[in-house]
Amino acid sequence: MTKAVRLEEGDASKVPVPVGSNKAVSVMDLVSRLVGITGTLGAAIAMGTNEQTLPFFTRFVRFDAQYDDFRSFRLFVVVNAIVCAYFVLSIPLSIVHIMRSVARGTRILLVIMDTIMLALLTAGASAAASIVYLAHNGNSSTNWLPVCQQYGDFCQGASGSLIGSFGGVVVFILLILLAAIALSRQAKRMV
Repeated sequence: MTKAVRLEEGDASKVPVPVGSNKAVSVMDLVSRLVGITGTLGAAIAMGTNEQTLPFFTRFVRFDAQYDDFRSFRLFVVVNAIVCAYFVLSIPLSIVHIMRSVARGTRILLVIMDTIMLALLTAGASAAASIVYLAHNGNSSTNWLPVCQQYGDFCQGASGSLIGSFGGVVVFILLILLAAIALSRQAKRMV
């Protein structure tokens, strides 16, 4: 009965948190940012170099498919490049959090910036995903035919670049959760 009374009074939230526990969270933050760099950089490079040329009747008439033919794909490349640059620029703060795990202000700044970059990356990846979906399936009500039967390599490159970008989205969600865990542990230490 006394244990239940202590829980109701809030004594359970005063459990001491080990001192080095935020270091592990900070190391995971750094590793996640490195994974995010590879995912978004790979997505931008894969889409930016994606093109395919098909000959039509003669060798003088050709049909080209390039990423810059679609505004959504251009947005995708620019957004992934911006997010990759943000990941690179945020690594020093992540290293600071490993050395000083009590840095609260910079962690809050990173949470805000991570959330903004998450929204930006989600918008760019979703815009490109809608075009890739139309390229694979078409739209019968508007008489858009699927073009991936003719431009198979182009569609595979575009679909592959989406994997890296949506991987970056998952990394941002993980980073926000890690920062929330670290901030909640710091709040418990302060009380």
